[in-house]
Amino acid sequence: MLLKDAIRTRRSIGKVKPDPVDKTLIEELIEAATWAPNHHGTEPWKFIVMTGEGRNTLGEAYARIAREGLGDLAAEELEARLHKERAKALRAPVVIAAVCSPSDNPRATAVEELAAVHAAVQNLLLSAHANGLGAVWRSGDPMYHPFMHEAFGLGEKESLVGLIYIGYPDMKELPGKRQPAASKTVWLEG
Repeated sequence: MLLKDAIRTRRSIGKVKPDPVDKTLIEELIEAATWAPNHHGTEPWKFIVMTGEGRNTLGEAYARIAREGLGDLAAEELEARLHKERAKALRAPVVIAAVCSPSDNPRATAVEELAAVHAAVQNLLLSAHANGLGAVWRSGDPMYHPFMHEAFGLGEKESLVGLIYIGYPDMKELPGKRQPAASKTVWLEG
């Protein structure tokens, strides 16, 4: 697949088959991610790959966060809600937590470290697409909760950047649409 085609045709694929994805293919996606640009060569990324029962770490974090806001529910209703939260981690056979693990390099700035990890996630998504996989980059309030941070054993300066759900597509890719680049471009010429 040509790069320009991969960029234009990649879409968030939220529905994937439960079929396992070969470990070497996942390693290839992560290898592509690590070639993202990063100022001062800090490589501020870390990837936590969850498959099989390993996804339960994420599921339990979702449930723990949800429980905090549910108040007093009847036991049966509470368990149903928590089951639904745990199931979020099982929506794909592979979930990769992308983590910003900033460098101690005094020249590195936090915003650039975070930007590098975002670029790494884009590389991972494009690589997944080019290899026939569907992927979706999920975030949202639970991802930033201290319970999620704790579940993954993140250090004080580390932060989750995204939860990337990956598998073989089980939905039709929707066409994308963007405004013309010219409408978002300003030229300063002399």
